[in-house]
Amino acid sequence: MNRTDAARIGGMDRQTLRDWVHRFNADGPEGLKDNWANGSVSRLSPEQQAELADLVETGPDRAVHGVVRWRRVDLQRLIAERFGVTYHERTVGKLLKALGFSHISARPGHPGQDARALEAFKKTSPRR
Repeated sequence: MNRTDAARIGGMDRQTLRDWVHRFNADGPEGLKDNWANGSVSRLSPEQQAELADLVETGPDRAVHGVVRWRRVDLQRLIAERFGVTYHERTVGKLLKALGFSHISARPGHPGQDARALEAFKKTSPRR
């Protein structure tokens, strides 16, 4: 039986059957299992990732970093300066997600605002 007929019986393309035959001939039955790649290895070491997570968790220092909250572009610049690794802005977002962070963040407070004044300003309606 030729490959065209065998592929038709198997309900597949002739090229797919050919690829399966080559994989079987090279590695036996184990060659027919799907071999999905695990993706690329992170360019930051686990220690660097932990340090980045600490930086994100503590937040930026306005005097040092010049921002009141982290954006991906700010972290992209920080990673390049501190670790010497350049990432695309989107990849920084993927890295943050892998570290367990969400893209949603609390609105930053003004550094000069008074906490007591905020508490006094809050509306306190009586409970029903």
